[in-house]
Amino acid sequence: MEAASSSSSSRCSYEEYKETVDWLLSHTEQRPKVAIICGSGLGGLADLLEDKMLFPYKDIPRFPTSTVEGHASRLVFGKLQGRECVCMQGRFHFYEGYSMDVVTYPVRVFSLLGVETLIVTNAAGGLNSSYNVGDIMLIKDHINMPGFAGQNPLCGPNDERFGVRFPCMSDAYDRDLRALAKQTAAEQGCDSFLQEGVYCMLSGPTYETIAECKLLQKLGADAVGMSTVPEVVIARHCGLRVLGLSLITNKVVTDYESNEKANHEEVLRTTKQRTQDLQKLVSHFITKI
Repeated sequence: MEAASSSSSSRCSYEEYKETVDWLLSHTEQRPKVAIICGSGLGGLADLLEDKMLFPYKDIPRFPTSTVEGHASRLVFGKLQGRECVCMQGRFHFYEGYSMDVVTYPVRVFSLLGVETLIVTNAAGGLNSSYNVGDIMLIKDHINMPGFAGQNPLCGPNDERFGVRFPCMSDAYDRDLRALAKQTAAEQGCDSFLQEGVYCMLSGPTYETIAECKLLQKLGADAVGMSTVPEVVIARHCGLRVLGLSLITNKVVTDYESNEKANHEEVLRTTKQRTQDLQKLVSHFITKI
């Protein structure tokens, strides 16, 4: 699936989603109820799966492909702690040139596969001054900046087979799942670096200016990134429950005298250091759903 600059030029039909789903169902006997979208450097979550079946995106009919370093570009079906799951090793971003329809394509596929719970992970910059690099933030809410500019994945004709025309987003991140994640973090010894806050999505691919960071802090954002929100919007439209987790990989720069600069290498390096903790948290969380 090629990148596109406008949602109207690449609207996907119900039949196209079904083509992808039917192909997957014919190639695996697994019927997962949980899907995990792995953010930058977090694809190791999929490596924990047992009885794995791997499908490169390029082999799946109608499926997009990822172009970002740290994203392996494959769907992995398997069992995590005995629960059937499907993991996305590599997500799609608006900044790659994809339309929002394409960015969120896998989520509707998951819904038609029978998935009921979506776990989204990402690498994010810390806006909250009390956050440390390596903290894991439970997302309790989001600010959809591209949506303010009219880039919402639900723009255009609504297909009632997926969901209603005007879905509610005040409960986008499931309260019970967040409580369960906190309980799991305490049991796994992860609660000392577990935060809970608001995630803000910007389109990227540039990192934020100092002025932008100060604005986002005033708006109440605790972390900032370039993904996740479109997938969550579509997941809620489809009726999926959502748990969101941000790994704080860097602290944003808010001082004009600072020589610090955000960079993707730092993101991947920090992610690698905290990956095992995040994997442990997610794998034990899944057993409780």
